[in-house]
Amino acid sequence: MATIAAATLNIWNRMGDWEARLKVIRKQLQALAPDVLALQEVIRLEGEHEVNQAEDIARGFGYHIAFGRGVDAKSWGLGNAVLSKWPILRTLTFSLPGTDEARCVVFAEIDSPTGKLPVFSTHLNWKLDEGHVRQVQARALTSFVQSVAPLTLDALPPIVMGDFNAEPDSDEIRFMRGHASLGGQCVYYADSFAVAGDGSPGITFARRNTNALTLREPNRRIDYVFVRGPDEKQRGEPLSARVCFDDPIDGVWASDHFGVVATISA
Repeated sequence: MATIAAATLNIWNRMGDWEARLKVIRKQLQALAPDVLALQEVIRLEGEHEVNQAEDIARGFGYHIAFGRGVDAKSWGLGNAVLSKWPILRTLTFSLPGTDEARCVVFAEIDSPTGKLPVFSTHLNWKLDEGHVRQVQARALTSFVQSVAPLTLDALPPIVMGDFNAEPDSDEIRFMRGHASLGGQCVYYADSFAVAGDGSPGITFARRNTNALTLREPNRRIDYVFVRGPDEKQRGEPLSARVCFDDPIDGVWASDHFGVVATISA
């Protein structure tokens, strides 16, 4: 059976000791070696103060890169990225509705060995009391996915990854998983960790991570690898999932988040 290894990580922009964290991210990425990787809080700036975090992470690994940011984020350069071992055929960026956080979703259509693979990297509003905003964003996200990647026999089921800033029992994640409707709309995306997790709680924002501890927030599972499958050919089924980027190296954590990696049938 053909499979795809898909991973996601919020890289925490350039907060903390970025150069030290970059080394940890690259070392752990080299060991993980996913086929596709979704990144959030990625900075890209041009000109005198050029910054390109996606390229810094991908350098030497042979990944193709798609990057995008919300319409209101251009001045500060923060966006999302998709890294792919295979060529990227096209890419689009869609700004999500909400407050002043300029959230977006980046779409990359990937030329995988088993067919065209639609991959999405997204990041929803972060505040604990903004579930109502995330609900609107979740509806906009899934409508965008449906519009650019409808289920067809010549394309693989879409993989939607990112930092949703919401726990599994929230209305926005229950909506993603087909457990609730929002505004009369219903969808179904398999939550890879819920379907095929390794038996751990799957926490991705953890107080044991010193980068996260300063916010004094509770331990939460808020980062996801979703897939809209399986389809008629049994493609798009989560086969395994686990937390990744979750151990420090010489006291340095990769980010303030942990990541998630899933193996998906293709």
